[in-house]
Amino acid sequence: MSGEDTRPLHIRRQDLDPADELRAAGPLSKVTVGTGADAETIWMAAGHSVVRQVLGDHKRFSTRRRWHEQDEVGGRGIFRPQELVGNLMDYDPPEHTRMRQKLTPGFTLRKMRRMEPYIEQIVTERLDAMEDAGSPADVIELVADEVPGAVLCELIGVPRDDRAMFLKLCHGHLDASLSQRRRAAAGEAFSRYLLAMIARNREEPGEGLIGAVVAEHGDEATDEELRGFCVQVMLAGDDNISGMIGLGVLALLRHPEQLAAVRGDGQAADRAVDELIRYLTVPYAPTPRTAMEDVVIGDEVIKEGETVLCSLPMANRDPALVPDPDRLDLTREPAPHVAFGHGIHHCLGASLARLELRTVFTLLWQRFPDLRLADPAKDTMFRLTTPAYGLTSLLVEW
Repeated sequence: MSGEDTRPLHIRRQDLDPADELRAAGPLSKVTVGTGADAETIWMAAGHSVVRQVLGDHKRFSTRRRWHEQDEVGGRGIFRPQELVGNLMDYDPPEHTRMRQKLTPGFTLRKMRRMEPYIEQIVTERLDAMEDAGSPADVIELVADEVPGAVLCELIGVPRDDRAMFLKLCHGHLDASLSQRRRAAAGEAFSRYLLAMIARNREEPGEGLIGAVVAEHGDEATDEELRGFCVQVMLAGDDNISGMIGLGVLALLRHPEQLAAVRGDGQAADRAVDELIRYLTVPYAPTPRTAMEDVVIGDEVIKEGETVLCSLPMANRDPALVPDPDRLDLTREPAPHVAFGHGIHHCLGASLARLELRTVFTLLWQRFPDLRLADPAKDTMFRLTTPAYGLTSLLVEW
């Protein structure tokens, strides 16, 4: 374990790799995040075993955020504490257990197989649009930013005629380039639409996840809980998968000698996708954990009330997890990485994410076997202001 490092921690990623600052921090250390009045010293867990220990211990580490009533989450005036209702990442057992049990049937392997034809359809439509746009084309604008939202709308049951409007509100809620007022307005409209959709499903349950939960559990899941869960699914699933598609395409274009893996049989493609997920790990960190008592990890003592932030990219680049972790190897056997979290908060949509990514990468190279970067010398533009890492654009040609 390393000692305290009170230098401000600003840089989170560098190209496709974790930032050097994170590498220097060690498996568990104290770091300062933010600057000025917003600066805060917390624990940073970066070693794979430490991250798994923290994420897997829901009895001694809580995810529930503790706010005063007048506080606004993140101090940005966008979310308020009551909007955490339904967000599973902010629930501890037994509330977390109760809510997750109601939602888990919507993410079974059987459900994912039923989603597969629609995912193939939407990916094919986006590749058609890319081909119609002509070479060169922006794979982020035409594919990465379009596929995840459409899939999530299908999952939760947004009527197809409403999806363009719904996704515009969702993206407005996330867009850090907009003013706080405009983001807040988009978020409020987004929330109102979800509540209206839930009300319609209570009258006549639809085929999506919300309709299924309402039909099975009725009022046991409140409107606010269902709304909050939908917000969590859309904000996390859309951003994370968009980032993974864009970065995954870039990584594959930089390693053309490994493309056979995504062109191979189902098992080879699944293995390749899992390695891309480990190697890229687009979420910076899950919800911070609060120590509920003093916890000893190695030579360090995390005191009751202290905050621990887990760096998922660093944990997945730990040599203790896989040999030569900074090397992309699409033939690796799957490792127990933490890109989807660990423990009771392991991502409900992990199987859906893997299915989407496998479908995109497989169909993309089937359609465009000679795909390449349009301008390899041009600097790649990475997005740094969203909850998940990704690209702002990626021009490709064929």
